[in-house]
Amino acid sequence: MSVSAIHPPLPLTLAQRWQHELPALLMLLAWILFLYRDTAEAMVLTWSRSETFTHGFLVPPIVLWLVWRQRRVIAVQIPQPTVGAFVFIACAAFVWLLGDLVAVNAVTQLAFVALLVLTVPAVLGWSVARLIIFPLGFLFFAVPVGEFLLPQFMEWTANFTVLALRLSGVPVFREGLNFVIPSGNWSVVEACSGVRYLIASLTVGTLFAYLNYQSNKRRILFVMASIVVPVVANWMRAYMIVMLGHLSGNKLAVGVDHLIYGWLFFGVVIVLMFIIGARWAEPEKAADLRDPASPAQMQAVGVAKLWTTTACFAALVALPHIALWALDRGAGADPIPFAVPTTLAPGWQVVRPGVADFKPAFQNPAAEINNSYASQGSAVGLYLGYYRNQTYERKLVSSNNVLVVSKDPQWAQVTSGSRRVTFGDKQLAVRTAELRGAATEHINAGRLVVWQLYWINGTLTASDYLAKAYGAYDRLMGRGDDSAVIIVYTRKDQSGGAEAVLESFLSTNYVAINALLQNARPKK
Repeated sequence: MSVSAIHPPLPLTLAQRWQHELPALLMLLAWILFLYRDTAEAMVLTWSRSETFTHGFLVPPIVLWLVWRQRRVIAVQIPQPTVGAFVFIACAAFVWLLGDLVAVNAVTQLAFVALLVLTVPAVLGWSVARLIIFPLGFLFFAVPVGEFLLPQFMEWTANFTVLALRLSGVPVFREGLNFVIPSGNWSVVEACSGVRYLIASLTVGTLFAYLNYQSNKRRILFVMASIVVPVVANWMRAYMIVMLGHLSGNKLAVGVDHLIYGWLFFGVVIVLMFIIGARWAEPEKAADLRDPASPAQMQAVGVAKLWTTTACFAALVALPHIALWALDRGAGADPIPFAVPTTLAPGWQVVRPGVADFKPAFQNPAAEINNSYASQGSAVGLYLGYYRNQTYERKLVSSNNVLVVSKDPQWAQVTSGSRRVTFGDKQLAVRTAELRGAATEHINAGRLVVWQLYWINGTLTASDYLAKAYGAYDRLMGRGDDSAVIIVYTRKDQSGGAEAVLESFLSTNYVAINALLQNARPKK
């Protein structure tokens, strides 16, 4: 009887390793793209319909080109799967789940791109990932994020424009984002915010810094310039357009042509920034093509281990979809019993006509109420927008859900803020705003004071972020996503003071409003 010796597997050559690692990487990337195809499609849709994010179509080809430039350096590295990447992939998958539970595109898309990026260290190892860390990071520019900056940037643009006009000797009367000068009326809208210029400049500027500089100090300084220059340039653009219109009797820089002038001015500024930046360009360092693999490093890598690790990664990225299926399995489509009450607290009765011809611009609620109630000479409008089974097209907290859209023909928002209001034995912050009638001849011209709150399964908050957090937690706990916006409004010239009337209305009637919303929730 002979006993055969058991020999350890022979070490794989570097080329053989890449022959196994590359297919594993491509298969894992394809699996993620398949699972998260809805998120990817939403990104592409945003690229196609928004001029601000059209550059997204160019980002993936640029990333592939940047990786291709490093192919010779990558080829001499020793690829091997990194089990430690499990933690990062699990975090990204969980963040995607939270974002999807409350339908936040920015969160799900950032997490989706993070999953794509993390497949590189997961399958090929950190040594390979470090060589292409910039191309991997540049892929995040494909995510259409940045619109949350719009309100602040619009405010800064209006502040600078009004200040510059006054320094130029032009008298200005300003309310919110609207201002009047002797030659006409102007307003700062979304296209004037400069966010579009900032995103374009930051994307191109970051790529320029990577390709033209070798020191991190110069790269960081140029990226910082790519942030500051377009913001200041947009302020100057807005001021120059208003002055052109003013000095030409509103014959120049009004309508579509002021957008054209704006892009021409921005283009000139960015080209000058690149020309100046090129003066400090550094030559690219020669790539180190030495083979780092030593006999000790070239140990046998089991093919079975590689594919087992890849399969575990594939299962991990599938877990959020399994969790969503489990959470949505019990979601029903029961009708919402949302009858309009004729009476709230004793003494508050429906009144016709209402406080004003006003309806908040909240999109696609499952049910809504917009009524006015009066008591002892005081009248208050109440809007309730109720949401259930929320999706990316129909959700409570959204940039599309506002009190007044920028081009509303009847109302314009002139102020915003917050206020502490007493509810029984506790205080709560509410979001406040003041609206102005757009035309004096309108029957409801005047001013409205408006307060806004979110109701998330019985929890109140005025914060968009907390509303999303409460919604995600409730869905994880299996409580559903029922939520609503509560908006109360009254005329500013209301007897007794608008704020006092609204606070009295809320403190007196919130119990009835909460009961109405609680009754709309599905019965368990």
